[in-house]
Amino acid sequence: MKYLIDFAALVLLYTFVFFKKWNSKGKDILLVNTFMYIYLSFVLYFTLMPIITSIPFILNHPYTPMNLVPFIDVLERRGDFLRQVILNTIMTIPFGFLFPLTRNRTAKFSTTILFCFLMSLSTEILQPLINGFRSSDITDLITNVIGGIIGYGLYVIFKPVTFWILDHLKTRN
Repeated sequence: MKYLIDFAALVLLYTFVFFKKWNSKGKDILLVNTFMYIYLSFVLYFTLMPIITSIPFILNHPYTPMNLVPFIDVLERRGDFLRQVILNTIMTIPFGFLFPLTRNRTAKFSTTILFCFLMSLSTEILQPLINGFRSSDITDLITNVIGGIIGYGLYVIFKPVTFWILDHLKTRN
């Protein structure tokens, strides 16, 4: 039920704020921005949700500072470190690919990676604030940025095909 409230808020936000705005700019803009919105909604689901029902309890638990020792779990073989590294890398590959497309295909590598870093940093800072059972880790931040770099590389590789598809959508309007 807690997640349902967050998803309902995301659907309402998309329906009443973003859909009309993006649709008026063309089907290509609507498609790319909708993919980014869905992607970011899943990132929220896996990293921060439930959010809305957690707000009243934010100050009811101690805030655990970020672990600032990179790859300590890997070096000490703690927990499911390999799974965490792989999943954190995979999680931001779509960001690296979609972000330049949401910026009218003009976002440079440095801008894309900066925004990937800021998204990841925001998530890592908010995780222990929203939920006392979650922690933040510099390794997650590093692997998220690596995922963004891989995503941007895929964007560069598939740019001709992607642009062809989006241009085809634009001419159908």
